[in-house]
Amino acid sequence: MTRIAITGAAGRMGRVLIEAVRNADDAELGAAIVLADDPLAGVDAGAIAGLGVTLNVVAATSVEAVLDQFDVLIDFTAPEATMANIELCRKAGKGIVIGTTGLSDEQKAEMKVAAADMGIVFAPNYSVGVNLCLNLLRMAASVMGEDSDIEVVEMHHRHKVDAPSGTALRMGEVVAETLGWDLKEVAVYGREGYTGARPQKQIGFETIRGGDVVGDHTVMFATEGERVEVTHKAQSRMTFAKGAVRAAKWVSTQPNGLYDMQDVLGF
Repeated sequence: MTRIAITGAAGRMGRVLIEAVRNADDAELGAAIVLADDPLAGVDAGAIAGLGVTLNVVAATSVEAVLDQFDVLIDFTAPEATMANIELCRKAGKGIVIGTTGLSDEQKAEMKVAAADMGIVFAPNYSVGVNLCLNLLRMAASVMGEDSDIEVVEMHHRHKVDAPSGTALRMGEVVAETLGWDLKEVAVYGREGYTGARPQKQIGFETIRGGDVVGDHTVMFATEGERVEVTHKAQSRMTFAKGAVRAAKWVSTQPNGLYDMQDVLGF
């Protein structure tokens, strides 16, 4: 039985993660963490998630306070908080599953170093469908990439703070890696004004924000005469939560190292 802690438990994703842990086999909620000034501090996690049941886990206000209550921490918060939680888990011999987006290259490098002492799963998206799409993108890029114009279009709810999404960037990375390109050299983020003709060796990103859209992603390979699109549409955050819980159970049995959802799924 894997004991799982949820940080950011009072947020939209945190509440769904609590429900996903409760519904999972061979997993139990060990701890829930909220901000120090959150009015839900001290409230039972079942009430926080609106489950209508008592889980006998009251919300703590720091990861340090509950280190002895979990085996793996699931963290969908913010870069600075995530990096602090990695260090706490490393020192305590705990695993961590990270869904936080917007991490810098330097922070990702620090994460890789920490993984020598702990198990880390870090993925921009924990949906099984999205990870299947990443494999489809490798196939599409290898067949059509050199001869097509490649565009990545993503839409999320109005509250999302980073752009493009981590999933969109990962999709672009997969295509670029398959073609032997450096994404930093070929990426274009939005277009405006007199841009001139589109060069072929380019991956465009378009970001849309609005409403309550959970997450839509489309990668287009456009040539003269036809267009291939790989699309994923998420309809519920539970899709991501179930994948994160699956990753938490998986990493609890693995040696130290840095993994992603492709490893969890055995792709």
